[in-house]
Amino acid sequence: MTIRILLAESDDVLRAGLAEQLQREGYDVVTAGNGDDARQAAREPLNFAIIGLEGGEQLAAGLREQGLGCPVLLLTDGDAAAAQDRLARPFRFSTLLARLHALNTHHDAANDTAVRIGPYTFHPSAKLLQADGRKVRLTEKETNILKFLHASSGTVPRDILLHEVWGYGPAVATHTLETHIYRLRKKIEQDPARAQILLTEGGGYRLSA
Repeated sequence: MTIRILLAESDDVLRAGLAEQLQREGYDVVTAGNGDDARQAAREPLNFAIIGLEGGEQLAAGLREQGLGCPVLLLTDGDAAAAQDRLARPFRFSTLLARLHALNTHHDAANDTAVRIGPYTFHPSAKLLQADGRKVRLTEKETNILKFLHASSGTVPRDILLHEVWGYGPAVATHTLETHIYRLRKKIEQDPARAQILLTEGGGYRLSA
């Protein structure tokens, strides 16, 4: 799954340099030079946010209220060695990568708990749905689809799901997603033709509330 990072940094040179290095590491990077751009970018699904703007802590809190659920790393100008979610300037890129990995690991461990999806209890790490003694085994892609939809608020556009789960670009013509949605509905819906859990809406998909 492609990891999408928001990089919000007011220093143009630092922002451009970090974005280039992160892209070389395989990350999909969205940049913002101010709070308004960061809030706009955070309306799309993200896996991580790096915030180096003035008032970054307040911005991060606001993004959380907006629905941001991914890990956030704050870039600061003071001593932040003891804080896992902060990194003091100047820093080595290798240190930034290590901090990203540590935060992701912590976030995954904290969020690998059972959640409710319709009548089911969803166990992501086990690739399993349970309801009334019934167990539904999921493939890795089916698990990732449900994880991403559950973590997102509202409808996720088709091209975003294709990009996040398979790494496909918007120009790729494929019915892969539709095939997986069809098979997933056969597993979880009472009547797959009249879906009540995994819904199609506005050119994308969402989970019922």
